[in-house]
Amino acid sequence: MLDLAGAAATGSRKGVIGSSGIRGRTMTYGGSVMHPMVPMVKPALRRGWRDLNTVQFGMTPAHAMTLGPMDTATGSFLDLLNGTRGLELLRAEGRRMRLPDGHVDGLVTRLTRAGLLDDARGGGPRGAELRSSKDVLDRLRPDLASLSLTASEPGEAMDRLAARRSLRVQVRGAGRVGAVLASLLAGAGVGEVDVRDGGRVEPWDVAPGGLPAEAVGERRDEAARRAARRAAPARPPRRGPQSPSEDTDPGHSLVILAPRDDVSVHAPVPSAADDLIASGTPHLYTGVVEGTGVVGPLVLPGETSCAGCLHEGRADRDPVYPRLLAQWRSGGGKARPVPACDLALATTVAGLAAAHALAFLGGRTPSSAGARWEVSLPGLTWHARPVWAHPACPCGAAEKGKEGHTSMDGAAHETMAEQRPSRTSRRQADARPVGTRRAHV
Repeated sequence: MLDLAGAAATGSRKGVIGSSGIRGRTMTYGGSVMHPMVPMVKPALRRGWRDLNTVQFGMTPAHAMTLGPMDTATGSFLDLLNGTRGLELLRAEGRRMRLPDGHVDGLVTRLTRAGLLDDARGGGPRGAELRSSKDVLDRLRPDLASLSLTASEPGEAMDRLAARRSLRVQVRGAGRVGAVLASLLAGAGVGEVDVRDGGRVEPWDVAPGGLPAEAVGERRDEAARRAARRAAPARPPRRGPQSPSEDTDPGHSLVILAPRDDVSVHAPVPSAADDLIASGTPHLYTGVVEGTGVVGPLVLPGETSCAGCLHEGRADRDPVYPRLLAQWRSGGGKARPVPACDLALATTVAGLAAAHALAFLGGRTPSSAGARWEVSLPGLTWHARPVWAHPACPCGAAEKGKEGHTSMDGAAHETMAEQRPSRTSRRQADARPVGTRRAHV
């Protein structure tokens, strides 16, 4: 529980929370004064009174927090922290409500340290630019509210959302998973989403949120790029003759491999990512094979395990695996049928892959780094299967983490319900001030 009774006593202290914080009346980003702070209790968190002296913010166990003891005047003052007043006006309101001197500053400081306060004008220059595009921001307001729940600093959520506009992501594969995934990333505000694939759209490629029925017969990559542009809050420019050449191309922030071929989903071809390993480009594998959806691994070249590590680990555990894989890939000279790809499962996989991609693009390390999340019909229970860095793989990840595990542990798994927060998340959670408590909900 956050103790508010002592807020007035500490109101004279100046606090800095990470790279942004309270310094008198202004917010700072990276050490430079940007603008007067406009405090706002995070609107994404529902508020309710547990008793006459304790207020709870948030409903779910991941975010709920109780604050108290809180007197009636302070409880009423919380309603004024709605993003319409700067600190000077809030101090004047505090005096009008006969709150003790320093009480307002102490309260704002403590709410900030507890991660419950946002800045209505935060996000720096990128945030200001996004706010100037009202139609675009209105499309992204649910995403902004969601980002605020995992952001610890005022203005951080807006900064992270605005930063997406400068990112470039490539999706390799435009089937039921890849096309929907590309549209999700574009709709979430990623500035440029490129899609690569061959052939033409078949009737079984069509999916809600992905390739439309009218695209049947068109080039698959062009149709998927068009669908992504339609999903974007602000229509990105088409890459044409004036686009940067390969020599000046700044590269992609992330490449997602979502092959339509089920064998390539189950056993990604390591050489297909040679260019990504060589250039140090992070990449994520995803897709549907038979009745199983897969998300991961997320490969950070030279740091986490890759498709080659996955292959070597499987060969260690099952000496027959390379023989089976050769047969699966050859197809025995028979015409390949349309692979199984349940529509609801494919959409679910695309959604989770997009969430992992956005977490990574936002500076977090999702749980797909070094692991494959799998879910199978009809039970639909997610499991994480580790992919350990293998010493026989030339990617170099094994050298980076020799203290890690061996590939023989690959049978271990955990369910989505059992997943624990990352180390980064735990450190941030442990940084709460003394007296702050998560609500028991």
